Amino acid sequence: MSAANIALAQSLYAAFGRGDIETIAAACAPNIRWQVKGRREDYPTLGVWNGPAGVRDFFKLVGETQSAVAFTQDEFHAAGDTVVVLGNYRWTVRKTGKPADADFVHVFTLKDGKVTAFREFTDTAQFAQAWRG
Repeated sequence: MSAANIALAQSLYAAFGRGDIETIAAACAPNIRWQVKGRREDYPTLGVWNGPAGVRDFFKLVGETQSAVAFTQDEFHAAGDTVVVLGNYRWTVRKTGKPADADFVHVFTLKDGKVTAFREFTDTAQFAQAWRG
């Protein structure tokens, strides 16, 4: 099951790379909780979104607020229904033109081939600073 869970997570990154948000939303359970740890008042893409519609809203907001310079997933680790991904991304914040460059940890919880929860941990200060200009 670990290999299948890693393959699912990898397929979601590939979908993101293609701009295929519908594939990501379709891979989510109806009660998905999508969370980027941090305070929304510090940066628009921090916070919690619920359900596949919330996941679509999250990615729409990502596209409106930042553009990717680089997005790498360096390590995938699976244990039971959990996949942990370590990586790095560099973004340009559209509002200010400032960069945000940070490592991240993504934690996917999966059940029956669907993502039931997603949590992201990153250097939110990088994003807040770039947002403020």
